[in-house]
Amino acid sequence: MTKVQSYLFYEVLRAVAIIVGGLALLALLAQGLSRTDLILENRQSALTYFYIVMLGSPQIIALLTPLALFVAGVWSLNRIHKDSEIVVAQAAGMTRWQIASPILRLAVLCAIAHLSVNLWVQPLAQRAMRETVAVARADLAAALIRPGQFTTNGDRLTFYAREQVAGELRGVLISDMTDPVYPTDILARSAALVNVDGRPTLLLRDAISMQLDENQQLSILEFAQYPFDLSEYMKEDSDLALKASDKFLHELFFIDRTNFFEMKDADTLLAEANTRLTTPLLNIVMALIAIVAVLGGDFSRKGYAKRIAISSAAAITVLIVQLTAQSAAADDPSMNVLQWILPISIMSGLSYVYFSRGRHLGSVERPQIDLFRGAGGANA
Repeated sequence: MTKVQSYLFYEVLRAVAIIVGGLALLALLAQGLSRTDLILENRQSALTYFYIVMLGSPQIIALLTPLALFVAGVWSLNRIHKDSEIVVAQAAGMTRWQIASPILRLAVLCAIAHLSVNLWVQPLAQRAMRETVAVARADLAAALIRPGQFTTNGDRLTFYAREQVAGELRGVLISDMTDPVYPTDILARSAALVNVDGRPTLLLRDAISMQLDENQQLSILEFAQYPFDLSEYMKEDSDLALKASDKFLHELFFIDRTNFFEMKDADTLLAEANTRLTTPLLNIVMALIAIVAVLGGDFSRKGYAKRIAISSAAAITVLIVQLTAQSAAADDPSMNVLQWILPISIMSGLSYVYFSRGRHLGSVERPQIDLFRGAGGANA
């Protein structure tokens, strides 16, 4: 690239980095607020909390990059054009392609990075996040143990321990309301938190279980040792069940035909696969819209507010239609074709409009310049 092209490239790149950084921080803040239960309920460390929030950043950045590229392109080109720097570059002999190429090169780089995030980074980050959340949820067993306090897990379980000595709980009371008609109360002299086949379990010693039967008679059972499984009372929310956003591309296209759930969601997985491949094209689409918005018309010292407003509405419309096509493709596989047609047709149309106008102007301007030179020669 020439010095002028490098200048244009880094101007837009700096604006993209600032916009993506600012929007990503806001998005991560909003996402982080939904994860505060990890600290409030599960007593997790701040490090775990920020780790889980940061694992969601690749997907957020990828989603914001096309919009940021449009805003950065319009802002940078408008400022440069109003300062007459584009006019000077054209006067120096730079063609429309040479002026637009730095922004398009940046758009291609963003598209490649976006594709890499969609194909590899996002699935890895999403899987790591779900595994971390699952581990944090498993610590709910430890969160229930607060000596001297009554703790609850919703309306199903109430737990109390008088004290904790060297890892052993003493004076344990458990009220199990899983079956509200026949609740169960358990008293135990002591208890210890252990893992049985990877499941958090309270091993109760010298325990008494009390439950009302169908005749409203109190049934009392005594146990020397009684394992009380805590995994049934945890908020798992299918943390370890891989969703469409967690799968790699080959897993989306080639589903397990023996898996009932994957067969049921086959259309959704296919839509996600096409979305992964088509959304990077939006970076080039947004860059072309920004270029046409500022450089697609005649120079004006009054600015390009009208063209920019129309282009902004067009950019938002493209994003909305693309998102609508992605959503519709989950129910109708034929809509996957629209996910490809929309960005490719817009790129072709905008490229034709921008570059064909340059050729047309060139064919008109050359005769005028020749006549001027001829007249100058005659006067001389």
